[in-house]
Amino acid sequence: MTTSDVLGLEQLERAVLDDNASLASALRRCLMIAGYAHHGELRAWAAKELEGYAAADELPPYRKVLAALEVGKELHLPGQIVRGLTQRISVVQLPQQARDRGLGESAPVRMGVRELEGAVARADRVIHLSPAGAAEYVLYMTREQQRLGNDSVEITSLYWDMATSSLEGVLDQIRTRLAQFVAEVRAAMPPGQQNPNVSQIEAAAQQVLHVTGGNGSTIHVFAPNAKADRGATARASVNDPVPMAVRSLWHRAWIWIAFAAVVAAVVLLVVAR
Repeated sequence: MTTSDVLGLEQLERAVLDDNASLASALRRCLMIAGYAHHGELRAWAAKELEGYAAADELPPYRKVLAALEVGKELHLPGQIVRGLTQRISVVQLPQQARDRGLGESAPVRMGVRELEGAVARADRVIHLSPAGAAEYVLYMTREQQRLGNDSVEITSLYWDMATSSLEGVLDQIRTRLAQFVAEVRAAMPPGQQNPNVSQIEAAAQQVLHVTGGNGSTIHVFAPNAKADRGATARASVNDPVPMAVRSLWHRAWIWIAFAAVVAAVVLLVVAR
């Protein structure tokens, strides 16, 4: 692996630490650093945070926000229509199709950070986020009301009702991860080094953002954890082979188990005679 310098860390640090600066600007700087370092996974993470996550993409845990489910309703009464009614519902009140698709009281926040920042800036205290397929679900729910004899009730919308602070929390999580990334790179740089090298960028991305691998795929690492003393290195992977000493111990244990089984069989045969 090349040890050439990677430029842009100082600019990223300034953007991350400036709470008044747009998070999108900091992510673009991270995107450039990932490009200089030829780090495809870090580049993919920054791009997804900027552009948003597709429906098929697995979301990071910090982009899954607890939120209540609500529906908008209209009442069609004789001579009038009452609009603007809302009702909080439970998961069991959702159509079976919605439950089968995993719809519940956890809202996936897939929008890019610029759109997310705009939504937070425009909202007062509450944000409504509609799930994919909401139009289909409200149709089924209206039909269910009719089946129950509530012909005057029309379900007009289905959405998650979440506090603006929850979306602010998502933005803060992203900014914190960028700050941790910068801190990890700084910690790996010896005194006097001006710019990080590729290996220091790789180590920081793996430690903080949980992205690694040379086959172009993104790997999310949640456990196990590894620590090392100052000046040493440590690595943990869910795919690490079982250590030789452990395998040897299990091998000896199975030999003794097999031996005991043979002895027991011989004793039973002698007693039977």
